[in-house]
Amino acid sequence: MSIYRRLGVRTVINGRSYSTKVGGCLMAPEVLAVMQEASRSFVRIEDLQEAASGVIASATGAEAGMVTSGAAAALTLAAAACLAGLNTSRMNALPDTAGLRNQIVIQRLHRNDYDRALRVAGAEIAEVGYNYVTFPYELEDALSDRTAAVFFLAGFGNQGLPLTTVTEIAHRKGVPVIVDAAADLPPRENLRKYLAEGADLVAFSGGKHIQGPQSTGILCGKKPLILSAILQQQDMDVFPETWPFRHLIAEGVLKGPPHHGLGRGFKAAKEEIAGLITALQLYQKRDLQAELQLWKDRIQAIVSGLERISGIETTHVFPSHGGRPVPEAQIQVDSLKTGLTAWDVINALQEGDPIIAVYESLAASGRLVIFPETLQEGDPERIVQRLKEVLSARRG
Repeated sequence: MSIYRRLGVRTVINGRSYSTKVGGCLMAPEVLAVMQEASRSFVRIEDLQEAASGVIASATGAEAGMVTSGAAAALTLAAAACLAGLNTSRMNALPDTAGLRNQIVIQRLHRNDYDRALRVAGAEIAEVGYNYVTFPYELEDALSDRTAAVFFLAGFGNQGLPLTTVTEIAHRKGVPVIVDAAADLPPRENLRKYLAEGADLVAFSGGKHIQGPQSTGILCGKKPLILSAILQQQDMDVFPETWPFRHLIAEGVLKGPPHHGLGRGFKAAKEEIAGLITALQLYQKRDLQAELQLWKDRIQAIVSGLERISGIETTHVFPSHGGRPVPEAQIQVDSLKTGLTAWDVINALQEGDPIIAVYESLAASGRLVIFPETLQEGDPERIVQRLKEVLSARRG
């Protein structure tokens, strides 16, 4: 009997993609094996993060990188690095930023729930532009002696200023640029794209398309900023005489070790670091064209299975409605014919065992969306069968 059955927890057929609330991704056997292997030995986390930095740098083209406890943690650490730099007194003060450069400038088009992660570090958000356009002069005029960084949300296509323009303007004034690319894989090329376009720090999720541990993320970019983020993760049992980073004091890079840092709550375990870098190495070799074809086949199985069902219209959409290179099934529910709203159907799918989870953000317009990345063999047929049961039960 599985752990979930023993606990009385229903499992999920996941049509939401790599969503945290339904468990993210499923890890490869190689990743699980490495995590188990890592659990059998002790290691200095500084040494393991340094090794991880090499793997991340090789995969992304960054100067350095680190494993974080998720992409949101990576954004908080990125903000902390830009706020404090290598000034340990500033590290000790965060999230108190009184008297510091503490503004992070964001195009209004790029505001989203996850930019709270920047404010957790003590940053103040300064919006620029309008909700339909940002002009270059608006960003340039917004940068001041209070600006610690500019934030850029990846995946917005041509909405707002492109990253190349943002980085050119920011760097002209000596301001670093943070990119949130948490969910912007695939395509795999995006691992390198944003750094190549001038970003100073980029955050990725480790538990989405990379298929590492769900609780991990990647922060990669300029070496001094990554070092600042690393230093703000360390524990409080630090003595200058034995500190692994004591050479930085001797070299004049730091005046001394910081105390227990803002990033301490975002620490990654040795097993998670080992799992993430293994998944990242495997990611370089995966046949993503074959994956895409499998995704398309599974979406088509859902669309074909729901043909000629009265009250719904199902469409195979590619790329996704958000522009990602991922197919999706959009199911339009006619409430007059079915007696059900899209919300009713979503709730009914969640009442079964197993739960069927779908993407809900278009439900207000009557649409369910099913993504294929986390569907397993036989899941499309189970989804079709359950939808038929839900619709026929209401008619009956």
